[in-house]
Amino acid sequence: MCIVAIAWQLFDELPLVLLSNRDEFLQRPTKPLHQWSDKPIYAGRDSQSGGTWLGIHQEQHTDLYEQNGRWAAVLNFRDGVQARLDERSRGALVTDFLSSSISPMDFARKISLQDYAGFNLIIGDAAQAVIVNNRGHAPTPLYAGLHVLSNGQPEDSWFKTERLRGRLRQEVLPLIAENNSLEYWQDAAFNVLSDNMPAPANKLPNTGMAIEIEQRLSSVYIEPVDLTGPEDGVIPNYGTRTQSILTLRNDAKEATVKANIASREFDYSNTP
Repeated sequence: MCIVAIAWQLFDELPLVLLSNRDEFLQRPTKPLHQWSDKPIYAGRDSQSGGTWLGIHQEQHTDLYEQNGRWAAVLNFRDGVQARLDERSRGALVTDFLSSSISPMDFARKISLQDYAGFNLIIGDAAQAVIVNNRGHAPTPLYAGLHVLSNGQPEDSWFKTERLRGRLRQEVLPLIAENNSLEYWQDAAFNVLSDNMPAPANKLPNTGMAIEIEQRLSSVYIEPVDLTGPEDGVIPNYGTRTQSILTLRNDAKEATVKANIASREFDYSNTP
């Protein structure tokens, strides 16, 4: 289901700080963060569909890597609408943008929205960031600030989005303001991404799912859970699989912007 937080244009040297949890079925085959050999992309990869949920443009030339500052992330949209068999993978939106050269806004406007199941897409480069979905949210530039979204409309205030927003403001953004070196604030960032506090019953969103499932999906970090049966005596089949930190850094000496992704994977293969 996923959650993404974006600090956009809040820090001069770090115009982008993006934190993300990728939630997915535990058996879905996935490759961890790596340089792709067939596309100019640095990202993890969904081995089932060939796309990705989060990545940057990066091209390898022998031992050198070339970037252009493009980045993208996609989340699914949870509204109870059944996906069609002929729909393209949402991960293709990320790979298509990272492999293209048109502006984020032009790319967002050219998407054939009906070709995909419900999605929230955030795409950008060093100059512009744009959010769009196929549930009525037209391509819109992000304003400078902190944006947190999950599987509803970008403006929705879910328990998990507001909890992550609050903890970022209190525990992470002040550290970045003190020292923007990733090593200084990375542990704090991964810590807030690992918040497993569920929402109280009166703060659960209504997305068409059963209350019991809604409860299991209501925390920032989703512990391995079963989405098909009762809570006791079941085999977990879903949870947070990957946590990522994506940044853009202004390099004054070289007059360039450098992208970087730090991530950690969770292996639930031996989960009882």
